[in-house]
Amino acid sequence: MKKIEAIIKPFKLDEVKEALVEAGIEGLTISEVKGYGRQQGHSELYRGAEYVVEFIPKVKLEIVVSNDDYLKKALEIITEHAKTGKIGDGKIFVLPVEHVIRIRTGETDAEAL
Repeated sequence: MKKIEAIIKPFKLDEVKEALVEAGIEGLTISEVKGYGRQQGHSELYRGAEYVVEFIPKVKLEIVVSNDDYLKKALEIITEHAKTGKIGDGKIFVLPVEHVIRIRTGETDAEAL
């Protein structure tokens, strides 16, 4: 089992989610996050005053998949649908998952997904 953590631009969320569901990948956690990478933040004007936006709003998706087929499919979908071709498109991290328990039923691992 693997956990995918993807940091993407907020306006790409619906497109990515719809493509994942269409591919049969369900079970998704979304968090609104802020951060920066190479883009470092930027200056904006508000009512004539300049201020610095140090942390850029992003969306973090967390998905746990049971096998390599779903992992490959999810990575392709996220990469394709979250891409704008501009700086700040985001990152995808893949981590191992050792154990999963569904609290309601007590099912474990792949059955719990």
